[in-house]
Amino acid sequence: MSAPQASLDKLRERRFGLFVHWGLYALPARHEWVKKREQLTDERYQRYFDHFDPDLYDPSVWAKAASGAGMKYTVLTTKHHEGFCLWDSDLTDYKATNTPAGRDLLRPFVDAFRAEDLGVGFYHSLIDWHHPQYPVDTLHPRIDDAEFREREAGKRDIEVYRRYLHGQVEELLTRYGDVDVMWFDFSYPGREAYGLPGKGREDWNSEELVKLVRGLQPDILINNRLDYPGDFTTPEQFQPHAAPTIEGREVPWEACQTLNGSWGYDRDNLDWKSPDLLVRMLVDSVSKDGNLLLNVGPTGRGEFDERALATLEEIGRWTRRNGRSIYGAGRSEFTPPVDGRYTQRGDRLYLHLFAWPFRHVHLPGLAGRVKYAQLLHDASEVRFQEYHGVDTDSNVGVKGIPAGTLTLDLPVQRPNELVPVVEIFLS
Repeated sequence: MSAPQASLDKLRERRFGLFVHWGLYALPARHEWVKKREQLTDERYQRYFDHFDPDLYDPSVWAKAASGAGMKYTVLTTKHHEGFCLWDSDLTDYKATNTPAGRDLLRPFVDAFRAEDLGVGFYHSLIDWHHPQYPVDTLHPRIDDAEFREREAGKRDIEVYRRYLHGQVEELLTRYGDVDVMWFDFSYPGREAYGLPGKGREDWNSEELVKLVRGLQPDILINNRLDYPGDFTTPEQFQPHAAPTIEGREVPWEACQTLNGSWGYDRDNLDWKSPDLLVRMLVDSVSKDGNLLLNVGPTGRGEFDERALATLEEIGRWTRRNGRSIYGAGRSEFTPPVDGRYTQRGDRLYLHLFAWPFRHVHLPGLAGRVKYAQLLHDASEVRFQEYHGVDTDSNVGVKGIPAGTLTLDLPVQRPNELVPVVEIFLS
């Protein structure tokens, strides 16, 4: 059972999305896996629940920043591995309404992003380090505590937790209107520690969970992390060399990437990617028929970090002028030059120049196939030459350029764009 083609087409059209990781881990501000990394007990972690008070939370500001960056959809962590829920779930007390925040934080998010005409998706962790019936395993924060591990052995019932998992998914898909994406995270059936197995499709009852999701929202997209077939695959923190395949067949995909290597707010992390690198990652994804889902981790007071806002603003300046090379575009049959990427939408071919050449760029196979070219950001004409003749001894044409090549005449000065784009109108 898969999503309708129209839903996949919509994902392809949007191409660029915002990922938001937000939870109690924003307070320690040391990575969203801080509970696992520092092997924190529930009692030690409770201080973050008791002090979670995002008094500056205004999701309309987040939505405007995303829209301004050229993003077309969003995915928010309704619950991460720590087990804390952003909405007023009937199935747990471990939720935002019981913190100093005192309210459902999901509803205003959904409303704000829909007001900006952005698609809305929910990330939901299959893992839960707080639930008392979630069996201890290799990823649990207390796995290396022998006394705790032995005390809990045989006491936890995955079936109880599974009902909780399915029940919360039902809440999310019946209370907040149409949801575009259900983004589950994650399965690890082959990972074992102290003789305790990892978890996969049988633990989540993934087949029934998918049926539940499809039954509630038939048009929704489901990702690939249930250890069960999904609608699209999700390479994380790397850019695939080529479009991902499953059993030799290319599949829809979405690269999920961070601004600085951490998903949650990480105050002292300085590994920030530059705006031009992020735009190149977006272009690279689309050139391989994929999407980019770019993450921001809000602070404990409910704001986007100033560095994140500045990055989104820079990206937005680029997408405003160059976005038609991205939205609804995809891979081209033509081979781009070194240090470049092609995307294509209908009869328009887009050449993204990762490195600016001196005066000329040579495009094999395009001679006789182009009627006009221009720099996309300002619609200024780019003149070109075509090489058709061949020297039979060397199999090259004029000036050593292969026959069938189209050569663009570029200005010496590089345009002030993160990635300059040439829009080529094919005949």
